[in-house]
Amino acid sequence: MTVTSILGVFLAAFVVFAQAAPSPPPGILGRWDLTVHGARGDRSSWLEVRHSGVQTLVGQFVGTSGSARPISQVEFKDGELRFTIPPQWDRVDGNLVVVGRIDGDRLKGTMKLANAEPMEWTGVRAPSLRRAAEPQWDAPAKIFTGRDLAGWHAIGANEWEAGGGVLHNKKSGGNLVTDRTFDDFKLHLEFRYPKGGNSGVYLRGRYEVQIADIEGDETAPDALGAVYGFLSPNQYAARKADEWQTFDITLVGRIVTVVLNGKRIICEQEIPGITGAALDSKEGDPGPLLLQGDHGPIDFRNLVVTPAK
Repeated sequence: MTVTSILGVFLAAFVVFAQAAPSPPPGILGRWDLTVHGARGDRSSWLEVRHSGVQTLVGQFVGTSGSARPISQVEFKDGELRFTIPPQWDRVDGNLVVVGRIDGDRLKGTMKLANAEPMEWTGVRAPSLRRAAEPQWDAPAKIFTGRDLAGWHAIGANEWEAGGGVLHNKKSGGNLVTDRTFDDFKLHLEFRYPKGGNSGVYLRGRYEVQIADIEGDETAPDALGAVYGFLSPNQYAARKADEWQTFDITLVGRIVTVVLNGKRIICEQEIPGITGAALDSKEGDPGPLLLQGDHGPIDFRNLVVTPAK
């Protein structure tokens, strides 16, 4: 065999190998913590992009409000991404269009809903929040005096009042947030809502555990005890409206366990990302507890936090 023939065989084999070798994964894959820059200030958002099959990219998206929504296809070429999803709670005629460009571990772009003006956003890769060891717990501490709002502040119109051991939200108004921030912790609280009531407790101000009187929706991702839009309860454990109920919640990194009225309805599940209307998208930082007050009346009592040392 001549040198030319040998070279030809080698080149042919190389072409076949190059065609068969998998291409490197696109840099857009993974989870991203987004910040939307609007006229009224910054708001939080979240994006996940993953493979579906050989070449199609799909994902999930959390806007500045609402719950996680599926993305049927994410277009990504030459460092640019684009996807379109229908509106959720927005009463508009038109879709949400998100475009952006990746630069290493950062993203930036615009999002435009229907005929509204586009808003700029930026993003960074979300941290894994995996812990190298089990936490060592500190002493439990009451975070509500039972008499006043010491240690808390309202965001928005304050409709909260305290007395007789009960923290009461009179009507739809602002959310109530702890002055103190937390990393990993255990939380005990008791709550009571009226018929049709709706509230929630945001862990680190970012992950909403749903409080809602929703009949016929016991194990959905927006049911009582769900991590809103992401994790559904595994069983029905709710009591009737106007009865006191209990949450015992443990959060370590992204791993959450929710016990509702003595029943473990979520057991050591990973929270993928922030839920709608989170205080911010800085998932690597400690954050406060937030009690949702913008949906209507709700009562809380016996709020106790056991932080990790």
